[in-house]
Amino acid sequence: MSEITEAMKAKAEVYHGDDLCQEKSKFLLREVGLPDGLLPLRDIIECGYVEETGFVWLKQKKKVEHRFEKISRLVCYGPEVTAYVDKFKIKKLTGVKAKELLLWLTLNEISVDEPSTTGKITFKTSTGLYRTFPTSAFEAEVEVKEVEEEEKKKKGGGVVVAPPLEKTTQMIMNK
Repeated sequence: MSEITEAMKAKAEVYHGDDLCQEKSKFLLREVGLPDGLLPLRDIIECGYVEETGFVWLKQKKKVEHRFEKISRLVCYGPEVTAYVDKFKIKKLTGVKAKELLLWLTLNEISVDEPSTTGKITFKTSTGLYRTFPTSAFEAEVEVKEVEEEEKKKKGGGVVVAPPLEKTTQMIMNK
């Protein structure tokens, strides 16, 4: 982990509190062209961004494990996550591990092909191993739920669930 010095903090935009840090981290990810659901951290205490170098840090109360359901991958985010961000890329990443089979692999770079070409995101380790997934697997889940709620409201609010086919057949036969 990198030591965040007072000199760094003096040059940085520093924010405190989970709500504000969540908002700022998602905004930064969108600004550099990365999916905003890439860092699903909880209880963020502090986040900071040094614009001239691209250095970013996020401190949370404790480590968090998150499962990205669309790709069935478990990722562990340590209490402190640091990185250098650039357009379509995160470099020198610390504090993030992904589970691959039975091993936890430390990620150190994340990059996105320009979305207009392939829509793919690549995760690399310091050993040269990498995996590529669709960027859509890392969209913020909250926004997807909000869209679903909006669609329900437009359709009248409720969902009608039909009984299983066997019961329907029994009901017709018993008449």
